[in-house]
Amino acid sequence: MGEIRERWDIFCRVVDNYGDVGVSWRLARQLAREHRKDARLWLDDLTVLAKLRPEIDTAYEAQRLDGVEVRLLREPFDLDEVADVVVETFGCDPPEPYVLAMAERGVKPRWINLEYLSGEEWVEGSHALPSPNPRLPLVKHFFFPGFTRRTGGLLREESLLRRRDEFQRDEGAQAAFWNSIVGAVPPEGALKVSLFNYALAPVESLARACAQFPGPVWLVAPEGIAATSLESWRLSEAARGAIQIFVIPFLAQDRYDQLLWACDLNFVRGEDSFVRAQWAARPFVWHIYPQDDGAHWVKLAAFLARYTAGLDRSHAAAVTALWESWNQRSDSDPQGPSRPAFSEAWPGFISKRAALEANAVRWSNDLAQRRDLAAELVDFCDNVLK
Repeated sequence: MGEIRERWDIFCRVVDNYGDVGVSWRLARQLAREHRKDARLWLDDLTVLAKLRPEIDTAYEAQRLDGVEVRLLREPFDLDEVADVVVETFGCDPPEPYVLAMAERGVKPRWINLEYLSGEEWVEGSHALPSPNPRLPLVKHFFFPGFTRRTGGLLREESLLRRRDEFQRDEGAQAAFWNSIVGAVPPEGALKVSLFNYALAPVESLARACAQFPGPVWLVAPEGIAATSLESWRLSEAARGAIQIFVIPFLAQDRYDQLLWACDLNFVRGEDSFVRAQWAARPFVWHIYPQDDGAHWVKLAAFLARYTAGLDRSHAAAVTALWESWNQRSDSDPQGPSRPAFSEAWPGFISKRAALEANAVRWSNDLAQRRDLAAELVDFCDNVLK
């Protein structure tokens, strides 16, 4: 007889485009591969997952990939069976018929609200707290990813760091990768920069700064907002120095990991690429998802305080200045008088590359000492809530 696996249903409604889907897919795949769960991922937009995993066919409402059943989440919802564990990502409520069916089960499903990642201190006190449903005999538990042992950790596949180290030690593998995406190999000593950002980041300022860099620079952007901004700059200004701009097709997730590993500096956005940049053990700059009330500045500052804690004051200040300038609307339209323009922050940051590279490695190594998010979540559901 076949093995009876515990069923997990993961619900995701697209808000931050690639970030929400990226996190949900990685979690579902890891649950299936490493923890032998019967994982089912419900998405309201399969086209986004198809960009990250081209094997997905958006014409099908149900399909399997990497051991995960992928289902289209649509209205009216077609209810079949309720899972043993229900994970709603980022406050995404399961459909009402599904919740009612959860309440009717004799043994109630374990219900998890997987929250957004944050470095803020209050997260530790809120992690794993119960939230009884006001109408139904159900209890939801909040589960917070995080950077400390009192949170749920970060997504990290079992083989990720081994594969990263092998790739970064293998010049042949890196050369083959570069040839596969741009048809060339970077010249020796080139500064290799990847770019993935939201709208209104000062991309043109970055390009101008790189054009002044004393040596060859490769700016590489998958198609999208960053690529469009780079193309506009290239058309409006004659590129000076040894800067080369590459607009490449959107990369599948595992290939994007390799881009982060191969570059010297990564500009990333949202949550999924933010975490993958940390596992790349390379200096990076985070374009945080902007919020109208400015709450993202608090979240940005909380992470910077943790990330720069091992640096001396001048190096920490250089990182903070560049990150804050990158998250402004533009050099000419700053969000606050104390935040420098990108052109002012860049020289102080790039001149400290050696120390920032060492800090990126140390940070990644420290995080790797903690259990990953999938392992923490499985332990919580199977042992704490059982």
